[in-house]
Amino acid sequence: MSEKKYKLTDNTKTVNGITLYQIQSLKAFFNVEKDEVGGWIEKESNLDQNGNAWVSGDACVYGDACVYGDARVSGDACVYGEARVYGDACVSGDACVYGDAWVYGEARVYGDTCVYGEARVYGDACVYGDAWVSGDAWVYGDAWVYGEARVYGDACVYGEARVYGDACVYGDAWVSGDAWVYGEARVSGDAICEQNNIININSIYNITITQNHIRVGCEQKTIQEWEEWLKSDKVIQTERNTDKFKKIEKALKACFLLIKAR
Repeated sequence: MSEKKYKLTDNTKTVNGITLYQIQSLKAFFNVEKDEVGGWIEKESNLDQNGNAWVSGDACVYGDACVYGDARVSGDACVYGEARVYGDACVSGDACVYGDAWVYGEARVYGDTCVYGEARVYGDACVYGDAWVSGDAWVYGDAWVYGEARVYGDACVYGEARVYGDACVYGDAWVSGDAWVYGEARVSGDAICEQNNIININSIYNITITQNHIRVGCEQKTIQEWEEWLKSDKVIQTERNTDKFKKIEKALKACFLLIKAR
């Protein structure tokens, strides 16, 4: 049987009616010094005695949650329920991981983020700010979810995708490649937003950019066709010289600049 790397001290505190014990290292390992005081756990099954996993600061791990491998939980973070944090993953700040959620690989979850339900965050993915990932959603690869974004349902965000602002990705939607979803965007149902797509709904309608087209709501045109349309007096749905039209015009011009900057 391997030598224990930490012990439960007599220092206790109560969280949600559960008594937690502060831990103290019994030996030096990784960047933890011998006799270093760590965070708080309910029982030894919350933090593996093997590997380099550690709980520090005021972080709490309790219930049937487990931290193992080389994972780190720090700051005021909480991991509970049947959650798992492992590999080289880090959970920090005021982040919460709970339910049956897993955070692993080299994933980073921090800020005021919540990952819960049966959500998975892994690979080199980052979830931070006030973002939430929940349900059966997966965030992985080099994807980032941040701001006040929400990813839930059976949604997947992966590759080098970015979901941020007040954006929501849910249902069976996939966001991947270099796609960006931001502002107050909503991507749902069976939608697929792949490489080189940018979606932003600050313009009221969904705007999707591909290499050759821009789609506003249900209307799709080439960049040249949209430029010609803006110069004309043609009306699709929204009357010209209205606040709604001005928002669409502003968003389209922003899209032109983004495309030209690529």
